[in-house]
Amino acid sequence: MRRARGAAAPVRSHHRRWLVWLAPVLLTLLVTLTGLTRAQLWRDELATWSAATRPVGDLLRLAGTIDAATGPYYLLMHGWTALFGDSATALRLPSALAMAAAAGLTARLGERLVDARVGLLAGLLLAVLPGTSRYAQEARPYALATLLAVLATLLLVEALRRPTWTRWAGYAAAVAVLGLTHLIALTLLAAHAVAVLLVQWRGPAAAGLDAPPAGAHRPTDDRPTDGRSADERPGDERPDGERPGGAPPDERPRSGRPGDEPPGSERPAGELSGDERRAGRSVLWRWLVALVPTVLLVGPLVLVARGQRSRQLDWVDPARLTDLAALPGGVAQSGAVGGLLLGLAALGAGRLGRRALVPAACVLLPVLLVFAAGLVVPLWVPRYLVFTVPFGCLLAGAALAGVRLAPALAVVVLAGLLGLPDQAALRRTHEWPRSVTVDYRGVARVIADHQQPGDVIVFSPRDSWLFLDLGTAYHLGSWQPRDVLMVRDQRQRADLWASECDRPAECLAGARRVWLVVAGRRSDPVAAVPGAKGAALRDGFTVRQVWPRPGLTVALLIR
Repeated sequence: MRRARGAAAPVRSHHRRWLVWLAPVLLTLLVTLTGLTRAQLWRDELATWSAATRPVGDLLRLAGTIDAATGPYYLLMHGWTALFGDSATALRLPSALAMAAAAGLTARLGERLVDARVGLLAGLLLAVLPGTSRYAQEARPYALATLLAVLATLLLVEALRRPTWTRWAGYAAAVAVLGLTHLIALTLLAAHAVAVLLVQWRGPAAAGLDAPPAGAHRPTDDRPTDGRSADERPGDERPDGERPGGAPPDERPRSGRPGDEPPGSERPAGELSGDERRAGRSVLWRWLVALVPTVLLVGPLVLVARGQRSRQLDWVDPARLTDLAALPGGVAQSGAVGGLLLGLAALGAGRLGRRALVPAACVLLPVLLVFAAGLVVPLWVPRYLVFTVPFGCLLAGAALAGVRLAPALAVVVLAGLLGLPDQAALRRTHEWPRSVTVDYRGVARVIADHQQPGDVIVFSPRDSWLFLDLGTAYHLGSWQPRDVLMVRDQRQRADLWASECDRPAECLAGARRVWLVVAGRRSDPVAAVPGAKGAALRDGFTVRQVWPRPGLTVALLIR
């Protein structure tokens, strides 16, 4: 009977290891796919749709004009929409899948750095954050960048522990794709550099990357299989590296890795053997070689994007100290949940000791680098740092792992409940603040219900980030009235905005009915149109009817 139990134990352990990452994946899919299309595409997603649905040649020309940093993502979405269409579900599904995979890899990273319970709780926390749903339900590259950031870090951990060219090649590919997906996410390399240098100088243990505790894959159930408490089981280690009962770290079983000393040998604390020093130099060299593809592929993209910064980020203000305080709520999309996550992460970092180095550096260094850069150039946008959230969840998971499983899961549920109002709000609109909804769909519905053959349409303002023309074109498609003032469309200009004629009165001469779409709620929409365009509309037409919609106003003008 005892023999049968022993044979079944590896099977149970294998199933539990699957559960560690599968549960966060499934929970993330459940949460993020709920109401996936309830919020209509917002302005940034309209830019994705406009770019992704262009021919490849036009898409490359667009990258040379504006938004080069997002060009590789647009190219990916071009192939995706060619296969699955451009519905809101199709456009957002890659982000939902990427965020679910990120939750699973977060759990796996937590398991590799600490233990299975930390990984499970970290993945579950990530799944219930409102920010996870927000960026999993958006056709933009942030969810994909989050996935790649966790993947690259996990591959680095594996490569630093057991260096092989295969592992370093995987890491090199992940970092290169990360840079192509989201340039700012490459600030993560600062944290990776810290880990690599510590491994070189002091060995894996100094970076918190020594072999995982023997209990790393223990069941997540609170009851140990042998009837003893978790602290009494042989093989378990405390986060500070000491074995239960006060045995020093040096008495742990040897891992057999290069540089381990045979039993009985002694050397001063902190001093590396010759094999360990050689292995450290090899690790640094391999890491630098692994970054070569990133330099070759991302370097030209950085140069092009740098020249577009003044146009691409003209709406961003310089960073201020108060922005740092607001960051947890910004990336979590909830002040209450962001504050809870920050507090748990701080507790978890203290509990982990040196094992907190990698996840803590992956949070702090990108944030500080982007903030410092944002003081000089307009670069500070909270959503650009969403890729750091899984590492904060990992630290928070470590804090929760210090208590029994049931109370820890209760805190995860509490985080989900605190975020429910924000979850509901972000499914109404992706605009910020939530009260500033832009109802492109409502405007399109009004026009579709009342238009007649020969109708034309006019937009004001035409060159704003609201993309009024793209919003109505997405919902109306071929049913949109002729854009009477447009002389060069977005594809012809290799831009996100179209060009209008210089003499609007002449361009409007043959029009009998004009649909006017303006930004904001306007009782007199024609008066809100500036310049020659407004004069031509006021001189030649009268307002027949006005339909105010959230964030927009649509009016029918007749001659």
